[in-house]
Amino acid sequence: MQNFPLPRIDKDEELTELLLPYCRFQYGTVWEDPLGKHKILCADATDDNLIGKFKTEERANLAIQDPPYNFVAFDEKNTNDFILWSKKWVKNTENFLCDDSSFYIWLGANQNDNFRPFPQFIIMMESTKFRSRSFITMRNQRGFGTQKNWMAVRQELLYYVSGKPVFNVSAEYTDIPKVLKGYYKNVNGKLTENIQRSKSQFIRAGNVWIDIQQVFYRMEENVNGCYVQKPLKAIERIILASSNNEDLVIDFFAHSGATLIAAEKTGRRCFTADLSPVYCEIALRRLEHFRQSAKTGWQNSNPFFNECINDKKLKFYLNKKYKLKIN
Repeated sequence: MQNFPLPRIDKDEELTELLLPYCRFQYGTVWEDPLGKHKILCADATDDNLIGKFKTEERANLAIQDPPYNFVAFDEKNTNDFILWSKKWVKNTENFLCDDSSFYIWLGANQNDNFRPFPQFIIMMESTKFRSRSFITMRNQRGFGTQKNWMAVRQELLYYVSGKPVFNVSAEYTDIPKVLKGYYKNVNGKLTENIQRSKSQFIRAGNVWIDIQQVFYRMEENVNGCYVQKPLKAIERIILASSNNEDLVIDFFAHSGATLIAAEKTGRRCFTADLSPVYCEIALRRLEHFRQSAKTGWQNSNPFFNECINDKKLKFYLNKKYKLKIN
């Protein structure tokens, strides 16, 4: 297969229009898994009828939401607009979760603009039924910044709960071996070290994750055309910790389909949605690709590869605008 990337779809309306004819989705379309596990819905996360569109009365045990906090969807509108919008999809999330459930939100903090919208979002969450449990930081191996500021190398993840949801602590253990000895403690008259008392030879991730590689083009799970794609290892960790086998997980911002693939890999069911027919199609193609090849992404290629080489208008556009030499 010829290797070439698909440019960022969210930044290119003309590219989106060229891809739409190849999508099995339009607003309101629900794809139901022939294996009876997952559903993909093309709908707005703030749609009051969102749950009904999934055609289910079942409630989920876990929600993982990754809203577009970079304001692309708001054309640089102010933070108040973002919070008002967030209230709607948070309410829909609440309505879709069972009494004992977990709710994770990926949400950035702009360090050059008073950390917006992070503090405003946290204050907004105080008015919901959810209780805060942890503020998790995932460290990126690569960052961005200038020579006049600290390098930005973190992604923020908020963890909330309702009721008394499951938490499988075994999922928190990493592949990093314990090497530090110390913390001597008297146990039954014997002085012991922390390693002796440990339940595992590996360290727990805690609320600072340093062992997860952010997705980049050379990784198998890479999905070209998608922006700030979340690593499958991070989503799998959340799912394994905060749900049990065959539980239902929801995600209203499907984007690259990371939650869907992680649920498939871990034996959970996933109902996911996205406003864009193109991202819904990408999520579905990624699931089909995984089931056919056991590969989680396309690395240097893209989910619309066949269309890119066979559609003359699409090929001409990509060659002209992005200098992609597609044969």
